[in-house]
Amino acid sequence: MSLKAVLFDFNGVIIDDGHIHSQLLDQILIEENLQPQKMSEGQVSLGRSDRGCWQELLQNRGRTPSVEYINKLLHRKAQAYVQELEKIEKLPLYPGVEDLIYQVRWRNIKLGLVSGATRLEIKLVLEKANLEEYFPVIVAGDDITTSKPEPEGYLLAIERLNQKYSDLNLQPQECLAIEDTPGGIKAAKQAQIQVVGVANTYPFHMLHRWCNWTVDCLSDLDLSQVQELYGQKNLKLTKPGC
Repeated sequence: MSLKAVLFDFNGVIIDDGHIHSQLLDQILIEENLQPQKMSEGQVSLGRSDRGCWQELLQNRGRTPSVEYINKLLHRKAQAYVQELEKIEKLPLYPGVEDLIYQVRWRNIKLGLVSGATRLEIKLVLEKANLEEYFPVIVAGDDITTSKPEPEGYLLAIERLNQKYSDLNLQPQECLAIEDTPGGIKAAKQAQIQVVGVANTYPFHMLHRWCNWTVDCLSDLDLSQVQELYGQKNLKLTKPGC
């Protein structure tokens, strides 16, 4: 079994923007005359889609939101996110992102992105970071009806890669996911995809229990080493010390 595709998560893997999302969620909740997030809610929302996050936040406040209402909130938050990023001169990308993309492309491995963020947010960041051309397949929160830890996003990314590259015949076991949260890791695992956990959001020791490979930061990931081990069962490559 060989490695044919690497599928990146977005928030918490490519860009360090969790504080922006949390700020915008609280801002909109207050505008809707609702209580801002509790600390426990912020932890639960990590790794989930914006839609899933809004559903839970509203239900916790006694609301039964319609699809139209959630769509309205999603649009407001996405527009506010665009405005916040326009204020930032240099995007807070995680160290090692560009180098890992280079490693993947140099080995002629396909690239994809699977996230619960809206397509507007993803495309804005990729465009500003000059990374958009490297991700021919993007599965955003707009494309799916579920949220991580459900595997729908990853399965759809594999389907779209096979549509784009007719001779690829990509199988889940030939993919590698890059994730930073338990929900994202579980989603990839449920899709039968092996996972690199990067300790940007949760501690290394927690991710190590769930992932095939674990690193403190993407700069530590040696893709050639992963390729050599790929397809073998129950192997772990751990490299603390970013």
